[in-house]
Amino acid sequence: MARKSADINAMELAARKAARKMLRDFNEVEHLQVSKKGPADFVTQADLTAEATLKEELARLRPDFGFITEEGGVVKANDGLHYWVIDPLDGTTNFLHGLPHFAISIAIKTGKEITAGIILDPVKDELFWAEKGGGAYMNDRRLRVSSRTRMAESLFATGIPFLGKADHDRFLKELERIMSLSSGVRRFGAASLDLAYVAAGRYDGFWERNLQEWDIAAGIIIAREAGALVSQLDGGEKMLEKGDILATNPGVNSAMLDIFRELRARR
Repeated sequence: MARKSADINAMELAARKAARKMLRDFNEVEHLQVSKKGPADFVTQADLTAEATLKEELARLRPDFGFITEEGGVVKANDGLHYWVIDPLDGTTNFLHGLPHFAISIAIKTGKEITAGIILDPVKDELFWAEKGGGAYMNDRRLRVSSRTRMAESLFATGIPFLGKADHDRFLKELERIMSLSSGVRRFGAASLDLAYVAAGRYDGFWERNLQEWDIAAGIIIAREAGALVSQLDGGEKMLEKGDILATNPGVNSAMLDIFRELRARR
């Protein structure tokens, strides 16, 4: 059985506490869909409540750590080094529509490096976790990326631009190209779980743009510890700063990078 460190245990404890209230809130969404007020305000409150719970628990367990969060911005670390990077509800739109695919994502950032992370899917009770050099796990099972090497057999995930997001034309060209070469493309609406699924071998690769640090921090270390190659779409290493990401198994990585390189050259 995999042995969790004190940091992983701290993140799991906080996430499971937040998840209990989140699941109760999720069960109310169906009723809110037909109410006059609608579910949007309710989901915003669910997000804020989850973040407050996570910050309270994590501050108690590691008082010197700072916070980088979706709702609360940056709280400076007392030790000047360690930060919790938190997305309290990744997949808010899914939650809003009653779709049972969302997650709590927490990572530890030490300096500029992500050194540990967890992603909890409360509906499926799947806890993905990893620490640098320690491998990646789902609950107590060791994770490894898939071994597929042929694009025609590979399944990919992505995030589709929506209202208010740019790059629709560029995305459609990428999607058309990858669809023509692969076994399929999925869009499930939670980047943290897309990265966790690459780690678990459920997807052979994932790409997306315009993401925030808290969307991908935990997923990056979990995917890498499971053997994934993770970079920007141009092969760079500034995923957290730039917000574009490609995570694949080693077998299809060069083919995917070539696709993005070829499409950039055509622009």
